[in-house]
Amino acid sequence: MKKALIIILGLFVVFASSKLTAGEKWAELEAFHKVMSATFHPAEEGNFEPVKTRISEMVEAAAKMNSNPVPAEFNKTEILEAAKKLEADSKALEEKIKGNAANEEIFKSLNALHDTFHTIVGLCNPKEEHK
Repeated sequence: MKKALIIILGLFVVFASSKLTAGEKWAELEAFHKVMSATFHPAEEGNFEPVKTRISEMVEAAAKMNSNPVPAEFNKTEILEAAKKLEADSKALEEKIKGNAANEEIFKSLNALHDTFHTIVGLCNPKEEHK
């Protein structure tokens, strides 16, 4: 009985670890996601204050994706190029915000940034559908 329980527990651990998402395996991607989520969803509802006050945090999170080691399984040309785009586009959005761009322009850029983020997630998890 004890052996069976240990085997079941071991299988559960193996199964659970194989289901980790890209963000759980790539800390910098998850850090970016937290800022993106906290800024994008309010902007969808017309609240641009979070993105305006946290854009430098977003830029920093995107930069860390490119300056820290990328987990081996995600160290692929397509993912690395998208991560560089994420950083460049985050910086461009920061410049727009600093230049007092209209909310519509900010949202257009934020939406494109959101799409790039989901491209990365999709490339990291090709068998899963991401929204």
